[in-house]
Amino acid sequence: MASATKGGTHAEVPHPGVLYRRWGSGTRQEAGSARRAVVEKACGSADGKLDAFYYAFGETDVVTIMDLPDNVTAAGVALLVAASGKVDVKTTVLLTPEEVDAAVKVTGDYRPPGG
Repeated sequence: MASATKGGTHAEVPHPGVLYRRWGSGTRQEAGSARRAVVEKACGSADGKLDAFYYAFGETDVVTIMDLPDNVTAAGVALLVAASGKVDVKTTVLLTPEEVDAAVKVTGDYRPPGG
């Protein structure tokens, strides 16, 4: 958990969630819980936690949700896994409802194209 101040009070907020989708050929010898253990270890070595690990039918072979300290760490884990050359990784940063609440309060000056 990361610390944050909200409305003058100190609160614990979750780290950014990261959804990884994997495509690639696995081996039968390293399927199932053995692969999950490898991913858990990689996540833990980056000071993170594996929240979910699922195998899937279709375009995506594996879906994981990780709780990592920040987006730089999330990118580092994705690069680490992809560097093997055996796995293609797609990363999606997940936002909590509270982060969306904060995002809608962001203001700025923007002109749409042609506007």
